[in-house]
Amino acid sequence: MGIFDKVKEAALNQFIEVIEWLDDSGNTILYRFPVAGQEIKNEAQLIVRESQVAVFVFEGQVADVFTPGRYTIDGGNTPILSKLGAWKYGFNSPFKSEVYFVNVKQFTDMKWGTANPIMLRDEDFGIVRLRAFGAYSLRVADPREFIKEVAGTNAHFQTEDIDEQLKRAIVTEFSDALGEMKIPALDLAAQYKELGEAIRAKINEDFRGYGLEVTKFYVENISLPPEVEEAMDRRSSMGALGDANRYMQFQAADALRDAAQNEGGGAGLGAGLGAGFAVGGQMANAFSGVNQPQGGQGGGQSSGQTVACPSCGKPNAAGTKFCGDCGAKMEVGKVPCVKCGAELREGARFCSECGSTQEKAKCSNCQAELAPGAKFCPECGTQTEAV
Repeated sequence: MGIFDKVKEAALNQFIEVIEWLDDSGNTILYRFPVAGQEIKNEAQLIVRESQVAVFVFEGQVADVFTPGRYTIDGGNTPILSKLGAWKYGFNSPFKSEVYFVNVKQFTDMKWGTANPIMLRDEDFGIVRLRAFGAYSLRVADPREFIKEVAGTNAHFQTEDIDEQLKRAIVTEFSDALGEMKIPALDLAAQYKELGEAIRAKINEDFRGYGLEVTKFYVENISLPPEVEEAMDRRSSMGALGDANRYMQFQAADALRDAAQNEGGGAGLGAGLGAGFAVGGQMANAFSGVNQPQGGQGGGQSSGQTVACPSCGKPNAAGTKFCGDCGAKMEVGKVPCVKCGAELREGARFCSECGSTQEKAKCSNCQAELAPGAKFCPECGTQTEAV
């Protein structure tokens, strides 16, 4: 081997370099490898690790994408570069190209939340304002599209650089999905998983144009306004009471126990128990919907008072609307006596004041009914017997 061959071999060995990227940040999506003068020597070594891809950009065009592995950069491994003219001076000469490493791993625990409340029409509460927050996982699904549409010529692209734009898209799709699914506010907690899957599908339709994909989407909490939450707490407390009568007995038993433990004696025991039973009775009636009569003992209505049925004469409890024996209506109207005008119950046959029959007289000729005291029939003019 001549001296010129040795010099040539030494020069070629000097040109060999290693192109690789070790990410220690945890949030870097794209990194441009710093190639001096953008010149990559022939037979340079390219090392692409798992969860990475290397993208070569030649004269502004995405030339080739390398998946995980070790490569020697030459015409055989980079056919697209060969077609673009990177090797027009032969394989012993350097060529100019940009090398981008794209992190295709999942970026987890990325946060999202509603900056302003979302207005929602609810079946139980009417119009309510909801706030929500959660987390999602993101990865680069198409490195070519991501470089062209998002990263561009950025030498160092992190999740923070696109986080705000992604959050706006997520909140928009979240509001849209929440309105379409029409889930009542009280049932939202049971639908977090279904809601998250529906929103993830909608978000990926938008993110596909960026070369991105949301792999996981979590709804951690959807909160109602404080006043609505207070109303829900009151409703839950009422349900927890259960049977109001049993609650009253339980309270009375507690009062007895406390009085027995009080060394001051039972001076206030009777008053305390009386007040306790009164309050408990009011609570029981309030929960059961029973209307208490106003004033005195039963409000003028005795539990033992009876009223005879106007039809069959059987006694019935006062206030009964229909007879328990014959089913006739207990409450009847009032009519005046045909002779003396005394007030009689409807259907009475004789006056209780003058004893007159309440059956209307009839004309002896045409049988038409005659008014009390009529001397002639209004239908045929026949003289009545009263004349």
